[in-house]
Amino acid sequence: MDPHDDTTLQHILSRTRVVAVVGLSPNPARPSYQVAQYLTRHGFQVIPVNPGHAGKELFGEPVRASLSDCPPSVDMIDIFRASDHVLPIVEQALAALPALRTVWMQIGVSHPQAAALALSRGVDVVQDRCTKLEHQRLLGSGVPGF
Repeated sequence: MDPHDDTTLQHILSRTRVVAVVGLSPNPARPSYQVAQYLTRHGFQVIPVNPGHAGKELFGEPVRASLSDCPPSVDMIDIFRASDHVLPIVEQALAALPALRTVWMQIGVSHPQAAALALSRGVDVVQDRCTKLEHQRLLGSGVPGF
């Protein structure tokens, strides 16, 4: 099964409810902020993860310092970090998030070893794709201007 075929991506996005956005910036001009804002407007609960802004609030949720601080209901992580930072993020997610079903790496982010680890634990993996763009393309934006 191709993890990037439209049917698989649509299934992942349709079943996901709680997304931990790793590397979420509080700057509205940053892609991570724009994606998180889009996801929030489309009914996803977004859990911000950024150690530099821990304790602040974004999208109605406190910013967490790490995935270990996230609620156990997180079913997808959306990674906005450089590829060389991905493996420890995935390892922490697998250890801390019992409901995890998807590891999503944003455009320009991929890590074959981390992907293989997640897949070996039964977690779906999407690499080098944008959640916002894929949701818009496959499920429609539903909100004008987004």
